[in-house]
Amino acid sequence: QFKLIVENPEKFLASGLQVKAVVEYTPECAEDLQDKLTLLVDDDTVHIPLLGLVPYCDLEVESEVNFGEMIANSKLVTKEISISNRGTISGVFRISYDGVVLLNIKPARGIVKPKSVRKIKVAVCTDVPGVIKEMMKVELESRGCTEVWVKGVVVERVLKVLGVSCGKVLKCLNFGPLYFGTSKTEQIHLYNESPECIDWIAVLEENAIGGEMGTDLQRSTDAVLHGLSLKTKGVDVSTLILCVPNQGTLEPYEKSLITLCFSPKKFGRDFEVNDTSPVQDYVLFLRFETVGKRDGYLQNLSGGATATTKSHSPYVDLALIGSGCPVVLTFKPGTVINFEDCYLGEQVQVVCTMKNESKFLPVMFRFRNTAHFSVSPARGKLKKNSGKEVKILFSPRQIGTFEMKQIIDIIGAGVENNNVDVLKTKSFHQEYLTLLGVCKSKRKSIVFAINPGLTPLISNATGRFVVRGTGQLSDTAPVAILKSTQTQIHTHWENRNCEDDALIAFPNDRAASLRPSEWNKKYRTIFTKTERYNYIDTEFAYTTSERLLREENKKHYVHFISSLRQRRLEKQAVRQFCIYNNAVNIGIKPADGLKSPNISITDFPLEKPQPKMLPLDDNCMLTSRKLAAIVSKSTNKGVWSWLSPMPSSAQEKKDCSLTLTHKQLHQVFIGPSTIDFGDICVYSTTTKELHIINNLSVHIWIQIEIEVAELQETSPLSQVVPPLTKTHIPVVFETTTVGMFKSSLSYKINKQHVGRVLVVAHAMPIELQLSVRELILSPVPGCLAGTEFRRTVRISNPRNHPTGFSWRPVTGDRKSAFTIKPARGFVEACSDVECEVVWHPGYKTPETGQFNLCARKGNSVNLKCFAKVTIHV
Repeated sequence: QFKLIVENPEKFLASGLQVKAVVEYTPECAEDLQDKLTLLVDDDTVHIPLLGLVPYCDLEVESEVNFGEMIANSKLVTKEISISNRGTISGVFRISYDGVVLLNIKPARGIVKPKSVRKIKVAVCTDVPGVIKEMMKVELESRGCTEVWVKGVVVERVLKVLGVSCGKVLKCLNFGPLYFGTSKTEQIHLYNESPECIDWIAVLEENAIGGEMGTDLQRSTDAVLHGLSLKTKGVDVSTLILCVPNQGTLEPYEKSLITLCFSPKKFGRDFEVNDTSPVQDYVLFLRFETVGKRDGYLQNLSGGATATTKSHSPYVDLALIGSGCPVVLTFKPGTVINFEDCYLGEQVQVVCTMKNESKFLPVMFRFRNTAHFSVSPARGKLKKNSGKEVKILFSPRQIGTFEMKQIIDIIGAGVENNNVDVLKTKSFHQEYLTLLGVCKSKRKSIVFAINPGLTPLISNATGRFVVRGTGQLSDTAPVAILKSTQTQIHTHWENRNCEDDALIAFPNDRAASLRPSEWNKKYRTIFTKTERYNYIDTEFAYTTSERLLREENKKHYVHFISSLRQRRLEKQAVRQFCIYNNAVNIGIKPADGLKSPNISITDFPLEKPQPKMLPLDDNCMLTSRKLAAIVSKSTNKGVWSWLSPMPSSAQEKKDCSLTLTHKQLHQVFIGPSTIDFGDICVYSTTTKELHIINNLSVHIWIQIEIEVAELQETSPLSQVVPPLTKTHIPVVFETTTVGMFKSSLSYKINKQHVGRVLVVAHAMPIELQLSVRELILSPVPGCLAGTEFRRTVRISNPRNHPTGFSWRPVTGDRKSAFTIKPARGFVEACSDVECEVVWHPGYKTPETGQFNLCARKGNSVNLKCFAKVTIHV
């Protein structure tokens, strides 16, 4: 099969020349051949091997697909394997898989061209945590069957709370007893034990099982159960616990330091009860969970109509335990302390015993400064269940009766402006003492002396007598003081009917009275009300004619200014008339002269108070009650059905460009996280709703991205959701492939925040079922001869898609005596149809028959029929 074509030289071959030989290979069968070519060069012999190979394909595939460590977040993870062909012709491959874990293999069969590589995509849905170790068989042309192992580990996102000092898992954090109004901080580590980033948020669980709010656990069971009905409702738990930070992002295997602050507060009760237990115990649960996983609310919204699988949302609960105690101080001899009477300059001392009645905590106190009283020591510390003596000194600085309130500040650590980094020492409680004391004055006789002529600084009205020793006050005044405006004892009888508009002249203004004065002003003395003499200098005072002239001149200017004002008002009125001089107003100013009605608060209709919106600041913690309240406000509204695929108004564009925080994203509910269509029929169209609830006070823009062909009919894929509104997007599923389906559709909020929803379905083939497989026909009385052998059979369609059917008789050499009607038709989804089978008796007609029920694009079912003939002799 080898042919050599060559011209051997007859002479010697000169240097630089060559001889060309051609070997042709013409195979006659599909086998490899081997031969040799002999070359004689002078005295040497060279053997050249000849190999004749048949064209073949050389396919190779990778032996393992390793997905590594993946997170159970319902994401479709895809890996590629290569099938290479090193041969000279194309090769065919086929992949078969029947493992437990659902794998999406595309393409499952195909052709690899020579000297090329074909990429095969293997996708796995990470919805269930576990170890993946599956085998798929790859049939390669000319190589046979090859095993390819698919390996991987799907792990859950795990959050752990670790102690700062020990580094161990922390389940409970005990703050211990604290006084009401004080604060205590503890630090923990939040650890992300997973290979993927986690966006987390802290939520206080208010209705958790085992939670306590202000219950004294030391009391008896009956007393505690009785107090449960009297506990205050509507208490904001976020005022008790402060978590900084309360949201964030953890990188893979990263720890974050979190500070927790406990600030107990004294809560009242709904009814006035005799609460003999001052201690209030608190058991709260703080949950750290991932952002956006709110399947519980969506299941409640749909009422269970939407089937959902278990959502692997990582969270960790931390129990917080603490107690609130009041400050209980007792004072001996009491809270009202009476001091003995003393004189000015003397001191009185009382010893008071302060006792701390608390069995759990010490007390730091500080006495404030109080006038006329001093305390020693002014500050100090009382150990638990112990007392201390303080000395209170009464040293008055003036005469009189004193009733002073002594304020005692109780000092402790507290939080200001939600700053938990540094606790500030402040007064969180006050105790009061009432201090009573009297300071008397000593009597002193007053001696009047003759003034030699010089008037001292302190003198009486006449300046004759001087009081000595007036630097200190005594019980009685040295001279009688009389209120002249309220008595007429000294008023002269001629001046008792004087006019009230007269001015009163003081006793020491006589020198100032000799001055030019206004002619129309009158002055009278302070006691006798005698009109004082006012000197008028004629050289400087105005005459009567001059005063009249001044008045006329003043009137002239007043008239001039008034005329200018009147002219201005007239011009303004003309301008106003021109403005309103039209066909509508006809020169009348609208509402001119109308008085506003008197509006009362009773005129406004009573409206139900709207629940407050949750603040979006970073300092306010989310609680389960707040989340339920905002969800209730949004879900009570009707479903938003107005289609707005893109932001149109200025406000919508502004809102939809915002970057939402983790706390805001936690208030946007999109789900359920898993949409399970259940068992559906191929070629059918099934719809489930994807709920969207916007509990924020801003617009959000939802965009859905779909990559698989089975979900391409889903619409709309873009929606602008107004504030505090709920809506839904119908997710449409259609498939022509039988088997399990798992895929995820992704969505974006404001083009930034990405989320995923898992779609699960089990596609079933078209199938029709018969009520019986063997049908026995007996004669029915009352029927016509030849048609009395009849019976019905029921065709059931368990699928959700209408199916066409047809009956095909199975006949051999003889014609069948059985007929069935209808011979063809349709069976609606999840319904049934009855068909009638009739046996026609005759001479030598067969008593048995068979029919095949053929479903269109579906299965076939065999029906056997028997005729039961009874012969009467």
